[in-house]
Amino acid sequence: MENGASPFSDVKGAEWYASAIQTAYSYKLIDGLNDGTFRPTDSVTREQAIAILAKAMEITGLKAKLPAVEASESLRPFADADSVSKWAQPGMISCLQAGMISGRNGTQLAPKAFITRAEVAEIVQKLLQKSELI
Repeated sequence: MENGASPFSDVKGAEWYASAIQTAYSYKLIDGLNDGTFRPTDSVTREQAIAILAKAMEITGLKAKLPAVEASESLRPFADADSVSKWAQPGMISCLQAGMISGRNGTQLAPKAFITRAEVAEIVQKLLQKSELI
């Protein structure tokens, strides 16, 4: 990332989103993919978005306020809990604990489904409210 260079091979500095991606990367909100790309035009799954949100909870201090809970305890109520990727489980658990998410219909997390703009707006609002930023 020296001299403002992108940490991702597919994010060029002239792109309108490059600065936002660089900021998110510098705050450790995003990691990109194993092949060194970010794929900025791809759709985002619910588990990917929730992982980013959980990292943002660390920045706002909200995550530090959460008690330690067993993974199975938080995920147990959801019929599709087994479909949450291992890497996404800690973030999913933190967001469930904090009341940031509650699943799509109370019984489904739908981790592999694409997240909607409305869902993103709702969870960002909850993050800001629960972090006492708004």
